[in-house]
Amino acid sequence: MIESGFDRRDFLKVLGWGGTAVALSGCGNTSVQDGKETVVSYVEASDYMIPGVSVRFNSTCTQCEAGCSINGRVREGRVLKLEGNPDSDINRGKMCGLGQAGVQHHYNPDRLKEPMLLNGDQSQSVSWEAALKLINDKLQGVSGDQIAFLTGTVSGHVKALLGNFMESVGSKHHFAYEALSSAVLRAANKKSYGVEMPRYSLDKAKVVVSFGADFLGAWVSPVHFSQQYSRFRKGVDGQRGVLVQIESKMTLTGANADRWLAIRPGTEGVLALGLINALGAAGLSLPAEVAAEVKAYDKARVSKETGVAVGHIDKLVALLRTRTPSLVLAGNGPDGFAQGSENVAAINLLNQVLGNVGKTVEAPVSAPFAQLQATNGDSASLYKLNEGMARGQYKVLFACGTNPVFSAPASLKVAENIKRVGFKVAFAHYLDETAQQADLVLPLDSSLEDWGTHIVAYQPGEAHIGIQQPLMEKLHANTRGAGDILLALLKSRRAEEYKAFEDYYAYLRAAVLQNKAALGGGALDDEGFWEQTLSKGLIRVAGSSAALSTSTVVAAVPVATAENPDYPLTLIPGITPNLRDGRYANQPWLQESPDPLTTIVWDSWVEIHPKKAAELGIAEGDIVEVISRTGSIKAQAYLFPGIHPEAVSVPLGRGQNWGRYAKGFGVNPFQILDPVFDKQTGELALNDTRVKIKKSGKRVIVIKDEGAAGGKQMGKKIAVRASTDEVDLSKEV
Repeated sequence: MIESGFDRRDFLKVLGWGGTAVALSGCGNTSVQDGKETVVSYVEASDYMIPGVSVRFNSTCTQCEAGCSINGRVREGRVLKLEGNPDSDINRGKMCGLGQAGVQHHYNPDRLKEPMLLNGDQSQSVSWEAALKLINDKLQGVSGDQIAFLTGTVSGHVKALLGNFMESVGSKHHFAYEALSSAVLRAANKKSYGVEMPRYSLDKAKVVVSFGADFLGAWVSPVHFSQQYSRFRKGVDGQRGVLVQIESKMTLTGANADRWLAIRPGTEGVLALGLINALGAAGLSLPAEVAAEVKAYDKARVSKETGVAVGHIDKLVALLRTRTPSLVLAGNGPDGFAQGSENVAAINLLNQVLGNVGKTVEAPVSAPFAQLQATNGDSASLYKLNEGMARGQYKVLFACGTNPVFSAPASLKVAENIKRVGFKVAFAHYLDETAQQADLVLPLDSSLEDWGTHIVAYQPGEAHIGIQQPLMEKLHANTRGAGDILLALLKSRRAEEYKAFEDYYAYLRAAVLQNKAALGGGALDDEGFWEQTLSKGLIRVAGSSAALSTSTVVAAVPVATAENPDYPLTLIPGITPNLRDGRYANQPWLQESPDPLTTIVWDSWVEIHPKKAAELGIAEGDIVEVISRTGSIKAQAYLFPGIHPEAVSVPLGRGQNWGRYAKGFGVNPFQILDPVFDKQTGELALNDTRVKIKKSGKRVIVIKDEGAAGGKQMGKKIAVRASTDEVDLSKEV
């Protein structure tokens, strides 16, 4: 039975099921309740290893927030290759290059291998026992308001343990930070549709109009949307799907579009309202309040403000009138401005008046376990934490798996303010810029040697919990998973509540088995259900479907940032499918993978339109300085017609100060972003920095993989064709 003083509700909260309807059996259901079961950790390699024969395990990819389910091929105790799990509704057996690089992250020689005390440039290895004791000593006499915990997006049982730990120290200061967040989109969706993230059904649409949503590259769940896109291209009712991409800087999705329209940065909302007005003039019935709102947005005005020709507007209106249902998407382009929320609201309004809500914009299904559901990271959380650090509020700061010293704009002085915290603990895989500022660094297991559960924010099919299990034994004996670290900290504060769990594996197994009936395993015994769970790599649950709002939300008028003649260009930080915000930049596979559009490798570049380059006398390979009000960076120029002439772009992710494969390669555009924020959400306006560029007088050869005229690359032949009678197969061609 449950021990006295520790009731059933408390026990459910400990196991991550607090606040849910769970049938907790009485005495004798399982030995987990009385703490008498000994749950051993991961099986010994000799139990399953057969020399020369591969074994496969299902798990969950943690390289990005999409949460794809993966299948790892293991031979002789070593993980060799990752593929997608075909049973997952998210990725259906497919994987992206970023996910594949998880193997290289696992084997990376720069991974931290033991706990370290840092003091400036000096470091000292310490035992786990000493590290945990130091943390507990530093927490003594510190109030909850003086303790903060910074993570990225977090879900599952690690989130549950984190919440329990924060409660144990009396702190409510958990900050979830993502440099590249969808917070503006989620907030605008909540107002427009009544839910933060509806399901977008590309495969049910006859035309998709995307305002900068790079759903084939790095937006929300690209592997899932890539497969939807394939079905979309095959068509509905015999009509092949048509994709129109509207953006200021061409993305991978834009490169695959039937029609790509370059738009003046930040004016996407104006175009959306203009399209609604034009649709009404073409016969589409509009609600009276909407018609009144968009009346001023005639085609001449919209064309002048956005740079999109009237002819293109007419063609787009005709396309949307004749092909229904359609789908309109808002991505990382329009939401990255001070008026980002207004831009997205206007784009969502276009979906509403076209009747797409309920057809291609559908109600999501969510898992029922509130304690485990994702806490989505955003940039506004970091700024709140940063303000507290600047005031000297925090005496203890924990940071897990996030690197704000690298990704926050230099103008916010995060690197300076973090030094005001008395004691800093970093849970980290590498000694990155933020870990370098810590007093104590705790080395993390890789995702391929750790346990976990994940509930992703975007559930494209049935609600499910992703299961993460080790694909092999640990590479390094002194690394630990975040769950194990949190569990150890909780044991030191609430020993009675957590004494039943030897480690995080034992805790996780107990949590799953405790809720076996609600997870669909009522007909199986404990061992059978646990083995089934690990075999599948996911648990399907009876999720709830939220109703979409059908009321039309009239968008506020988007007001673009005023032009500045001293800084005439808009900087659009490029979000690439491989490097994203740079957290995995120390993977040579990702550095070596050519950018999909420019084919540049191992470096940064400044994309500039050929017309603008000609005005400024810039040629490809010129080293140019990109200057904002808050800083400057230098990189090679790349002339690219897929960018608006009033904008330049520098890809994110490079410019790191750590790692043998990252340090010294490229520049970091995060550092020169101006402190401009979305007016409604407080999110960093990623695309709202004005810059000027000037030549440095230096020039380099741009290293790229696209080849050149005559089939040569860097002056060398890379492919030669010849008839068989011309070839001597004993010699190299």
